[in-house]
Amino acid sequence: MMRSVLPRMTRSFATTTTTTTLSTKQAPQLDEFRTREQNAASHGPATIARFYTVPVDVRKQIFAHGGLPKSFEKQVKTFNECALMVRRPAVEIMEYLRRTDFTRPVNRFVLYGEDGAGKSLTLAHLLHYGFQQRYVLVHVPWVPNWMKRAKETANSSTVEGAIDLPLDGAAWLVHFKSQNAPLLAELGLTVSRDYVWTKRETTPAGAPLLDLVEHGINRAKFSCDAIAALLQELKQHSSAGRTRTLVLIDGFNAFFQPYTRLLTENKARITPDQITLTKPFLGITRNDWTNGACIVTIDRMVAEFAKTTGATAKTRDGIAALSEPAVTVVDTRECFEHLDPFVPVRVDGYDDTEYYSCIQYYLERKWIQTTEPGFEDELKMLSCQNPYQLMQLSASL
Repeated sequence: MMRSVLPRMTRSFATTTTTTTLSTKQAPQLDEFRTREQNAASHGPATIARFYTVPVDVRKQIFAHGGLPKSFEKQVKTFNECALMVRRPAVEIMEYLRRTDFTRPVNRFVLYGEDGAGKSLTLAHLLHYGFQQRYVLVHVPWVPNWMKRAKETANSSTVEGAIDLPLDGAAWLVHFKSQNAPLLAELGLTVSRDYVWTKRETTPAGAPLLDLVEHGINRAKFSCDAIAALLQELKQHSSAGRTRTLVLIDGFNAFFQPYTRLLTENKARITPDQITLTKPFLGITRNDWTNGACIVTIDRMVAEFAKTTGATAKTRDGIAALSEPAVTVVDTRECFEHLDPFVPVRVDGYDDTEYYSCIQYYLERKWIQTTEPGFEDELKMLSCQNPYQLMQLSASL
């Protein structure tokens, strides 16, 4: 009797197993270190420490002329995608912006923290947020480029004793146009008054605001004056409620350093306030206008004469040394007085959850290929959970 029963039980068991496997089969789950939420406005506590991908067309529009650190741009090319981690400082500022009363003077937010902690990439995340929320973007990718590596200098024809950066000004206008041209054309913003450049060249009142941009690009000699006019017009349009403007400036404290690397014809060092680009961007970061917001970063790397005794100084894309203390919220009294009142937002290194997500992402992208037991703990100790250090240390694995 047992022999006649056992085969039936075996066949029945096998059939049940097959049915269960087919019924419980599901589509592959998204990696736990990624989020499907591509809308930056929807990023919140639930998406913190997860990566999201910036679409290629958006990346080309808003980051084509700057906004991502060079080391990260190389990583983007290597990984064939621009993936940003959703981090708490960006989520915090986005929440502040959602609750902002835009009828009141603009709020200023200051990102600060140790070198390599991710201030520039947090700013990039907020730039993408502003783009999706249809802000007019006034974005300066890295102020020290003007103070240390200007392409050309020329005496200003409108401000006595001041120095123009014509090629850098024209390049910034190209960047501004790339980010905002479709939105400005849709909004139909116009110039409020006549701008006379020469006896034969004028931008009349009522002309499209993009005409100012085009003139500064085509006539680089007037690019710095065109920027000053453009930013003043944007403040007026924002205060009148015609548009909403988001100002994002990386390395803002470079405007308050004692000197630059630029020299006059007499080989005298130029100060930041002698550069004509300084005044317009300081003007738009004041809180004398409405319907907008300003987000700036304060970075120790901008200091031209920082004391580096006993520690290795870090370059923009070189290997960082964390032996020096992080810069405070603002590093000069003038910078503090200009921004006050402001909301300080500290950007720290990875916490344990963010660190784990980053390791998993690097493994998935084959950035880390050689692994041994305990490699995660070793990298954690060597990098001090600093994002930049982690990227550099894992490059050789």
